[in-house]
Amino acid sequence: QVQLVESGGGLVQPGGTLRLSCAASGSGFSINAMGWYRQAPGKERELVALYITSGGSTNYGDSVKGRFTISRDNAKNTVYLQMSSLKPEDTAVYYCYVDAYSSGSFAHYWGQGTQVTVSS
Repeated sequence: QVQLVESGGGLVQPGGTLRLSCAASGSGFSINAMGWYRQAPGKERELVALYITSGGSTNYGDSVKGRFTISRDNAKNTVYLQMSSLKPEDTAVYYCYVDAYSSGSFAHYWGQGTQVTVSS
């Protein structure tokens, strides 16, 4: 099993910055990918950013490219999302996501979610 602990959400003004963190813990797992999805009220959950362990490549949702940056501390099994030039439409619950191999199988894990509100 993998446990995820998120932090860093909150209220920020348009144009502001915010950083989210997500730490994965447990035993006997290896992470294939780690990142963030978000879900706004009345909308489907969408990809924000993903960090692929093999090769260290990253994927971003179209709406955040050029504004958000994902990074990862492999030693700490922690992923960060630096969000800049925030817009009201970035308001959503942000969920940490991990694709990992654990106990002989692959599985997806989700954090509890952290609210990000962009408003003046």
